Amino acid sequence: MKNISRRTALKLFASGPVAAAMSWTAAEAEQAHQRAQQAKRQAVKQGATFKPKFFTAHEYATAGVLVDLIIPKDERSGSATEAGVPEFMDFMMIDQPQRQTAMRGGLALIDHLCEERFDNKPFVACSDEQRHQILDAIAFRAKAGPELSQAVTFFTSFRDLTASGFWTSQMGVADLQYQGNVFMPQWKGCPEDALRKLGVSYDAE
Repeated sequence: MKNISRRTALKLFASGPVAAAMSWTAAEAEQAHQRAQQAKRQAVKQGATFKPKFFTAHEYATAGVLVDLIIPKDERSGSATEAGVPEFMDFMMIDQPQRQTAMRGGLALIDHLCEERFDNKPFVACSDEQRHQILDAIAFRAKAGPELSQAVTFFTSFRDLTASGFWTSQMGVADLQYQGNVFMPQWKGCPEDALRKLGVSYDAE
């Protein structure tokens, strides 16, 4: 799959059910995170950087830019790339030919749209303003023309995969500030402010 031309990837992408190809289970997401973290740790031990097994170098760079536009760094947590989302995606693609076609063809389509509009420049070579123009055109199905339907479907699935990768990472879980599964030695009842908001109260003893 890495050696197919972009034209072939676009043809395969256009002929396949993109949304179904980009679906996943919680177990698959967890496994992909584990494998990505192991690969990154191994690379660090060897004094090297992570090398994707599915993505080409150009696709990996494109995915990195895309995920950070979807979940950028803010005052609360790091960006999608800092959470390891591109690595997570790389392992999600392993051993799934249908998914590989959808991802490879979708990234090629994003480049194709950029090249048509911006003097043959691929997505990664575009300015931030140009990138946002492309994403604004494909982010919402109701606003997009029928000629962009495949791009809209791909971006919707890619955005969902980005969110899944981020919020199942250690950084994403911390960002959610999840406080479940905490042992409470003594239950003192629902806080008064919460009771007032709900308009209820405990019966007087």
